[in-house]
Amino acid sequence: MMTSVRANPESGRYAIATLAGGCFWCTESDMEKLNGVVEVVSGYSGGQIDNPTYKQVSSGKTGHVETINVTYDPKLVSYEQVLDQFFRHIDPTDDQGSFVDRGSQYRPVIFYRNNEQKTVAENFIREINELGIYKKPLKTELIRFEKFWPAEQYHQDYYKKNKIRYTYYRYRSGRDQYLDTIFGEEREENPVTLREMIDKKKTLSEVKVYVKPSEATIREKLTSLQYHVTQEEGTERAFHNEYWDNKKDGIYVDVVTGEPLFSSTDKYKSGTGWPSFTKPINEAYIKLKTDHHLFYPRTEVRSRFGDSHLGHVFDDGPAPTGLRYCMNSAAMRFIAKENMQQEGYSNYLYLFNRVN
Repeated sequence: MMTSVRANPESGRYAIATLAGGCFWCTESDMEKLNGVVEVVSGYSGGQIDNPTYKQVSSGKTGHVETINVTYDPKLVSYEQVLDQFFRHIDPTDDQGSFVDRGSQYRPVIFYRNNEQKTVAENFIREINELGIYKKPLKTELIRFEKFWPAEQYHQDYYKKNKIRYTYYRYRSGRDQYLDTIFGEEREENPVTLREMIDKKKTLSEVKVYVKPSEATIREKLTSLQYHVTQEEGTERAFHNEYWDNKKDGIYVDVVTGEPLFSSTDKYKSGTGWPSFTKPINEAYIKLKTDHHLFYPRTEVRSRFGDSHLGHVFDDGPAPTGLRYCMNSAAMRFIAKENMQQEGYSNYLYLFNRVN
């Protein structure tokens, strides 16, 4: 059996999170994907006997839970970020087991190693419950850590050693199907952390709400090109659109709802023939979606309240963000700086105080 980890967490450089989220083959696999995690070891915690075997634990009679020890570098990843990755790959609402595996030995548990870990976990669980992304309240237990027993060697890195059997088990367990219903089928290609969701919800609660008009009103209000771009995910011609070379000071708003999207202070000449920006005015007014319309995936940008198709964002932009928000002019309406107050956007005039 494995008795120590190569990372030597006792050196003081690393920290450990001890977590239980059902089958440790799966939790080990998912946690090793997180940047800053040094090593993950499968094992058992919380029981009454020393050095238990897999057979004993799986019987449900020893009180142990299938657990993983996550050794991580605190300089690269925080304890909350470790928990964030953990919660996004388990069912934290089921205290009777985990997916196809039933019994207390598969229930979700956080074995906190000190009061700081306990406080972080308690606060994070409270915020996740308030977020409401799960269909039921979290029932993940917090138990003071006492002992971790490494599992038999054949369980370590099982997903690497037995790829076919692991893949078959994972699919039949229903884990990924459940996670897709919570986080979307694009959760691996375009992951969004729980912390990002929590912060975005808080931000949204503080921003002005815009209302999308009826379909009839939208058709009446928009030109055929504007409708095609915003409602049918169309694309206008490069270099033959209204704002690609616009150099005036002002902001660009959703042509359908008026949501403030981009500022001329973040606009730059990309050479693509479409208006390009390094960042939005407020990320709360946009949402991202993976676009599979071409033979390679792209990240689509849509407005938050109007759900208008705006364009795409790419990672070939200039500093400071390195991003290129490539937008369609037809999806936006430009409001010149001198007209912003009378049109109700005076609270964004501060954007131009930073300009020479």
